[in-house]
Amino acid sequence: MANFGNVIIEYLSAFRLPRVGISDVVEVLILAFILYRAMVWVKNTRAWSIVKGLAIVLVFMAIAVLFNMNTIIWLAKSLFTLIALAIIVALQPEIRRLIEELGQTNFISALIKMENKKEEGRFSDKTLNEIIVASYEMGRAKTGALIVIEQDSPLGEYERTGIAVDGVVTSQLLINIFEHNTPLHDGAVIVRGDRVAAATCYLPLSDQRTLSKDLGTRHRAAVGISENSDSMTVVVSEETGKVSVAYGGELFRALDVTELREKLEIVQNKHIAEKNSLISKIKAKKENKEEGGQNGEEKKLSRKEEKAKRKEEKASRKEKNKEDKENKEDKENKE
Repeated sequence: MANFGNVIIEYLSAFRLPRVGISDVVEVLILAFILYRAMVWVKNTRAWSIVKGLAIVLVFMAIAVLFNMNTIIWLAKSLFTLIALAIIVALQPEIRRLIEELGQTNFISALIKMENKKEEGRFSDKTLNEIIVASYEMGRAKTGALIVIEQDSPLGEYERTGIAVDGVVTSQLLINIFEHNTPLHDGAVIVRGDRVAAATCYLPLSDQRTLSKDLGTRHRAAVGISENSDSMTVVVSEETGKVSVAYGGELFRALDVTELREKLEIVQNKHIAEKNSLISKIKAKKENKEEGGQNGEEKKLSRKEEKAKRKEEKASRKEKNKEDKENKEDKENKE
């Protein structure tokens, strides 16, 4: 019996929790902070796309291991170092910027500060119309413009190259920004949601050899940013005044108002809003029909009441006429 008790004690002793000291708690907090900041950094840079691509590669690797695909496993092991170096080279600007931010950040304030960003939805119809109006107004005046509309891919790294504006998108604001001889006219404007986030932003130039030779730096920058993100860029040519759109690495040139509206509606992504508006319109029509039906019934009732009143008035007049005749006859008989 004593031996059995000793065995149980030894068995339970293996599951004892280690002693947790203050240094252990501090170490966990530091690691949690580093992991959190790394996740935020990955989410707000191009590293997020690379992480998603690596996740897909890891899924295929897991399938290869599961089915004993030895050749694929050998290739992955051989190319592991090369892939790691390629990722570091691809993220070199982001890594450099991260190190710079660490050197400029107050550590205590960074610990207290929490990420409090609101995910802004797509832009409204008013913003869409303001962009269209501004584009063709600048086209008529042959004022060059570069308007980048952000979608899911964050454009913070390009936004930091410009000057923060944070103003509501209006045609007057956009025209004033790109007016000649103004401080903000050079570079691109980044639109996030219904606001102009920044102006005078520098964009990467496209290396496509298929682009026309008559295109200038403005159009190549528009195609370049569309290759590096899912944004849509509206370009106004300073030479011809024509409005073009760069999206998905392609340039759609010389668009009219209808075509530009169709392109902007692609990135507006307002299917939910359209459903809600359709539902509200249907409800309004039903309510109008019901009100119209009620009004019709009320009108019918009022007409019936008027007819009844008229009949009563006629009957009362007839009775009065009879009484007058009888009174006259009685007077004549008495005389």
